[in-house]
Amino acid sequence: MNSKCLIQGLLLTLCLCTTEVKAEKVRPNVLLIAVDDLRPEIRIFDAQAMVTPNLDRLARSGVRFTRAYCNIATCGASRACLMTSLRPTPYRFRNYLTRVDQDAPDVVSLPALFKQHGYTTQSNGKIYHHQNDDLQAWSHTPWRPENRSIWWAKPENQPLEKNGRRMNGPAFEAADVDQAEYPDFKICEKTLTDLHRLSKDDAPFFLACGFYRPHLPFVAPQKYWDLYPEEKIPLAENDYFPRDLPRAFRYTWGELRSYRDIPKQGPVSAATARNLVRGYRASVSFIDAQIGRLLDALEQNGVADRTIVVLWGDHGWQLGEHGFWCKHTNFEVATRVPLIIAAPGIPQDRICNRLVETIDIYPTLCDLASIPKPDHIQGKSLLPLLLDTDAVHKEFVFTRWGGGDAVRGDRYRYMEMRGEGGRGKLLARGLFDLQTDPGENQNLADQPTYAAIQQNLQKQLDAARTDLAPPEKNHSPSK
Repeated sequence: MNSKCLIQGLLLTLCLCTTEVKAEKVRPNVLLIAVDDLRPEIRIFDAQAMVTPNLDRLARSGVRFTRAYCNIATCGASRACLMTSLRPTPYRFRNYLTRVDQDAPDVVSLPALFKQHGYTTQSNGKIYHHQNDDLQAWSHTPWRPENRSIWWAKPENQPLEKNGRRMNGPAFEAADVDQAEYPDFKICEKTLTDLHRLSKDDAPFFLACGFYRPHLPFVAPQKYWDLYPEEKIPLAENDYFPRDLPRAFRYTWGELRSYRDIPKQGPVSAATARNLVRGYRASVSFIDAQIGRLLDALEQNGVADRTIVVLWGDHGWQLGEHGFWCKHTNFEVATRVPLIIAAPGIPQDRICNRLVETIDIYPTLCDLASIPKPDHIQGKSLLPLLLDTDAVHKEFVFTRWGGGDAVRGDRYRYMEMRGEGGRGKLLARGLFDLQTDPGENQNLADQPTYAAIQQNLQKQLDAARTDLAPPEKNHSPSK
């Protein structure tokens, strides 16, 4: 740790360790910003084609983690992992319908812990998948706009009813409509109102703001589409299934196929693929504008210098890589997420390349707010990395989805696919060298040259599997 970081770290420690009375006055606020389906498609994360000035601005005010990973690539379960600092298992936090109050009813969630310690807690937009999950954690009833994620601005794109079944509209839409009509604008507007009110209270606040975009459908005002001319939209170069990888790892991206302009089988056309990529990027830039409004409000309300800001994506998103769309795999592009943390006393505009997981956010916020950490947490505080980005953290991160589990080390990713949702026999293995093959295009599993590497990673994965026995009868797992 250099001398500047050491001094700043000592000052932070001194601030956090003052008398209890003084700590009550200086306890930091928390603004937790969740962005659905956001891969690190941000300019300051080296995605140079993106227009994300406000995400870049936030990153320069704190630490950006370039190798952060969700623990499961689906929204409901990923959010449950972060909010409880618990890993997913074949019996807990399994899919997008996950509920914390069912899968982990005896665990104190992150907002519940802050509420117990005198914070006013508020949830706007999509924080948990279910609006009524973990209700006791919030000081006020969680709020969402009337129009939800699956929404279109144009009348002709509204869902249809056919044979008693709902048919979604198109997978993307550019509309010359005032952005104030969009659900995410309204989520931001509600958060701004709450921020103004809470900043005047004596109690510190834990304010969570969850944006829908860039979740499907890729619906954004025309002006954000105009940032990305169609002729400049590239398609994935590795739009093929990894070589020598068993078919057990194939994925049919059913989420995208539920939209009426997407074929039910086979690949999308090149024109559709370009519109999907363009719509995704437009959606990210639309959300970037909302994040700018939040950052401005922190300054305008005089609380920027005493508010911890955490921005995270609940999982990545595949944009044609390996012929896949959406998430629901254990590949790098589906599990790597953007993570930015800015906090009082933390050095600014720094990059951390250590491996971290979203379950690490819970204990990190506890440390930054001087709140004792519960015994149940499985994450590891990022505070040492916030003070010294080269500090030792962890050697491996772990992800799972369905019947698959994966471990990612500094250089290699090893993945397995098992039957019975991950509880059954081993069906297939995958191994990728991310240094020579960052796109994960060539499976190296079971090759003699990599036997020792595979054996070590398999050992790490076996050791990380926890709670594999069915939960107690009074704990109802996600359906």
